[in-house]
Amino acid sequence: MKIGFIGLGNVGGKLAGSLVRNGLDVAVHDLDAALVGEFVARGAKAGGSPAQMMQDCDAVITCLPSPAASDAVVTEMLPHVQPGKIWMEMSTTDVEEVKRLGALVAERGGEAVDCPVSGGCHRADTGNISIYAGCERETFDRILPVLTTMGRRILHVGEIGNSSTLKVMTNYLANLNLLAVMEALTVMKACGMDLGMTYEAISMSSGTSFAHETESQLILSGSRDVNFTMDLVMKDIGLFQTLADRHDVPLELSPLMIEMMKDGQRRYGERAQSDRMIERLEEATGLSITAPGFPQELIDDEPEEPGHEVVVRRAAAE
Repeated sequence: MKIGFIGLGNVGGKLAGSLVRNGLDVAVHDLDAALVGEFVARGAKAGGSPAQMMQDCDAVITCLPSPAASDAVVTEMLPHVQPGKIWMEMSTTDVEEVKRLGALVAERGGEAVDCPVSGGCHRADTGNISIYAGCERETFDRILPVLTTMGRRILHVGEIGNSSTLKVMTNYLANLNLLAVMEALTVMKACGMDLGMTYEAISMSSGTSFAHETESQLILSGSRDVNFTMDLVMKDIGLFQTLADRHDVPLELSPLMIEMMKDGQRRYGERAQSDRMIERLEEATGLSITAPGFPQELIDDEPEEPGHEVVVRRAAAE
């Protein structure tokens, strides 16, 4: 299968890197020509343009920063969609938008998949990230070898749009957990607790989370560089709030988190690293939420291994 990959940013570049590293036939495109050149040097082909890639490839993957960017790329590809062609959307995007674009692809006989990832840039870099895939089962079976090259755990979630719904939910939880961890660390520091010991106490407890086990390390080292910026957080939590509003769910934590992130952007810049939110608490208390021995960057220490489909638990048939 010939694969096109459009969008070589923080996440997309790492996902595309797994495809190239494992010997797949990959063409790439990005507005940054230097990124394309780097991938060509690693063995990929230059895709030329989204339109050209849809003509030349069996499946084209998009991993882009906004729904508007995905719309522009898919609009350019649409005239060249035909039966057998697949569009795979790996961006974090609005569920109604991915359904709309997927319907346009289907009208021309193509197949559409929303397959966003979850697990952090460090796991995207090693092919160990998790991937949701929303599409017809037949389409899922066709693309599964591609997905298992980029990720370790692959979950088929039913129709297109379901993945995007689940993805914004997981990002909402991750960011909520992160803000809670920041408050917890600050209170423990105020209580005189050793923060290295506090990190371990949380990690081994019922209060742990993925956000703590990863981003707390970058907070405590002083790095505060998780390779994920506040504008992207705002996009994700805004999409989750939109879901709640559409379904008349009266959330309380979500609006508060949005206001907190807006304050962080006002203080540190719209594209500041999301972990810099801890600095709001440091400024308010005069405390330094740091500890020795923690890494400046996250590295996935799990060995790369072929991915697999995650089987959903079901009640036994009667």
